[in-house]
Amino acid sequence: METWEWIILAVALIAALLLAVAFVRVRRRRTHLKDRFGREYQRTVEMDGTGAGERRLAELESAREDLDLRSLPPAARERYLEEWRQVESRFVSDPRDAARAAERLVLRALGEQGYPEDGSDDERLVSLVSVDHPEIADRFRHGHAMLENDDAQATENLRKAMLDFRSVLEDVLHPAERSAA
Repeated sequence: METWEWIILAVALIAALLLAVAFVRVRRRRTHLKDRFGREYQRTVEMDGTGAGERRLAELESAREDLDLRSLPPAARERYLEEWRQVESRFVSDPRDAARAAERLVLRALGEQGYPEDGSDDERLVSLVSVDHPEIADRFRHGHAMLENDDAQATENLRKAMLDFRSVLEDVLHPAERSAA
């Protein structure tokens, strides 16, 4: 073989090796994101497309790592549970107000754990929560959708929102117990 043929063969082998490495890295990243985000991965990819969705999830993962998250102390948990009981007791007399109060209570509990509390972008907050708790994100979004539904005055929608927010609050207050179950 001529020298130039060896050079072309070497370049082709290097290019094939680089493509194989890139393919393996993409598959590992995709598997990691699917494992970490669960249904949130599927939701994001359907919304943004595979490449953009995976980039968005990787950015969320990175942003979440920058947060100083902490568990709530027992006294704070008890305080939130007591507030929840008060919110729940108001449901019969004013379901819409109770469901809105339940949503605010969940947002406050997340804020006290260290999630952003600016209040301007609840979707960003829920997306950050989804990094560690994708099931919480689903339930919160569903509860929020029940409140925003055109038929939001329907007591059944408000009842569903309350159930979603109660599930989210339980996960926020007792994450280890919920993940063990």
